[in-house]
Amino acid sequence: MPEPTLVVTGLSKSFGDLRAVDDLSFEVAPGETFGLLGPNGAGKTTTISMICGLLSPDAGSVSVEGVPIRPGSTDGRELIGYVPQELALYPDLSGRDNLTFFARLYGLRGAPARERIAEVLETVGLTERAADKVEEYSGGMQRRLNIAAGMLHRPRLLILDEPTVGIDPQSRNAILESVAALGESGMSVLYTTHYMEEAERLCRRVGIVDHGRLLACGTRRELVALVEQHDQVVITVAGDATAAAAALAGEPDVLTVSVVDDRSVRCMVTTASATLARLITRLADAGAVVRDVQVTEPSLDSVFLHITGTALRD
Repeated sequence: MPEPTLVVTGLSKSFGDLRAVDDLSFEVAPGETFGLLGPNGAGKTTTISMICGLLSPDAGSVSVEGVPIRPGSTDGRELIGYVPQELALYPDLSGRDNLTFFARLYGLRGAPARERIAEVLETVGLTERAADKVEEYSGGMQRRLNIAAGMLHRPRLLILDEPTVGIDPQSRNAILESVAALGESGMSVLYTTHYMEEAERLCRRVGIVDHGRLLACGTRRELVALVEQHDQVVITVAGDATAAAAALAGEPDVLTVSVVDDRSVRCMVTTASATLARLITRLADAGAVVRDVQVTEPSLDSVFLHITGTALRD
């Protein structure tokens, strides 16, 4: 197995009596998009500040590709791209001029800089607006340019702190598509959010954080398994639903079968993707005609509620 891009071990940080981060540990693999999911005030931004070396932890350590990250040291900083919640752009410069400025800070000049700027503009969908001043951009476009600036130097780890807060749905979708493309390119991404749907859409694994503690970590399927919830399959048939339910009872991986109404049957199954074809074949063998199938998988909402005892709050 390849070595993790990011290793966080036992991070803790207090501000007076407030324990903002409490013994936090996790890893991010090469090419993985890892989500830190939690409400505002959960400790996500404090964690990121320590990972970037901007804030000294009270305890614990951080390393990126094996290089320890420490405040006051520049070792390993070139491996990290950080995109904060606040925009770090010059509004009176064009998008391209902003990127040119940041490229120079990273030591990129001339043709290599121009080529890389063109690449990141394409990634975030701003090629056609590159010559316009940033003050003329929408909020979503500014956030996309912010992401472009953070990945100019091809970091091994890109950290995105709540990149879709306060923007319209269209811009939000454009940002999510850009982040998905980063994961496909092999870049490791640490993505913080308090939006369940973003974590489910983008992240291979998710760490659930609240009150500074990592309460659970894993793939969506692994997290759902913690609360013992299962996939639901509702099948509508042209015929007697009671007979259809009887045909499905006892099938492997079918946990329960119930009749919803005269035409529909509800099955709770271990994994719908592995079971659905067999259920439909069994109904066909029993002479039932399937009219409609609806599959509902457990969401991170139910996991968060189970683990924390409350719904995810803003």
